[in-house]
Amino acid sequence: MTDPKAPPGSSPAMVKRTLVEEGTKFKGSLTSSCPIVVQGSIEGNVEGPSLTVSATGAVSGTITTGDLTSAGRIAGEFDVETAQLAGSVANDTVIRAASLDLKLAVESGKLQLTFGPGSGSGKRS
Repeated sequence: MTDPKAPPGSSPAMVKRTLVEEGTKFKGSLTSSCPIVVQGSIEGNVEGPSLTVSATGAVSGTITTGDLTSAGRIAGEFDVETAQLAGSVANDTVIRAASLDLKLAVESGKLQLTFGPGSGSGKRS
C-alpha cells in the first residue's frame, strides 16, 4: 500500500514515520508530524497525523490523531477523525470519531457504545 502523502518516486522504506518497536515502552508525551506506528507500548499523550497500533502494540492515554488503526490494545481518551478497531479496548475508554469501524472481540461478553453529545444519550448494549 502506497502512502498518499509520500513524495512522488519515493520507496516505502523512504517514507518517514515514528516507530515504537516491539519490546520498547515509552512513557510521556509524544508529538510527531509523521505517521506513528506502535509495536511496543506508549503510555501518555500522543499527537500526530495517524496512529497505527499493531497486534503486539498497546497505547493508553490522551490521543489526538487524524486516523487511528488498531489491532492491539488501546485505553484512554481518543479524539480522531477515523477509527478502525480490530484489537481490544479497555473499560472506560472514550473514542470520539467522525467515522468508526469496529471488529472487536469482547472479552467480558458485553460492549457499550455511546453515540452523540452528552452522557447517557443514545446508549446501546
